[in-house]
Amino acid sequence: MNMIGVLEGILFVVGDEGVTLKQVCEILNIDEEEAKRLLLELKSSYEKDDRGIRISYLGDAFKLTTKKEHKEYYQKLIENPDSNTLSGPALEILAIIAYNQPITRVEIDQMRGTQSSHMLRKLVAKGLVKTCGKSTMPGRPNLYATTSEFLDYFGLPTINDLPKIETTKEEETESDLFTSIYKET
Repeated sequence: MNMIGVLEGILFVVGDEGVTLKQVCEILNIDEEEAKRLLLELKSSYEKDDRGIRISYLGDAFKLTTKKEHKEYYQKLIENPDSNTLSGPALEILAIIAYNQPITRVEIDQMRGTQSSHMLRKLVAKGLVKTCGKSTMPGRPNLYATTSEFLDYFGLPTINDLPKIETTKEEETESDLFTSIYKET
């Protein structure tokens, strides 16, 4: 099996979270020296001019990141009016943030049942979401809130003008699953 390919896949799957050297050793069942050799070999293949990503060591973890030399092109992608339509997942994350702000990425992930880090970065880059402080939770994760651009995008004067969320009959039924109108005699 090609361990370089497996390592590349691992780095892709972990995304923003990154992977530590210890995790690489455990996952690939190799020693630390072999893990370092594989990481360095993959890193050197990414450093060629014809590659758009690199391996960076950030926050005690190895991550795939884009090359700074290509920043102007990535900026055009974000600023492109054709790419300014919001996908379903983007709208879902915006709704979660708007109704629950300030909120951490982990809390957003828990509500959605899937990772939101990539889409959250896009929303921050588009100016619809911003970091507004640090949580008191362990690790002090960032808190996210909507911006004035969010309000402009949706034509809202203030965040208080969001439509009210009403409980549906189905949600009420779910909460009553364990209660009964019948009494034991």
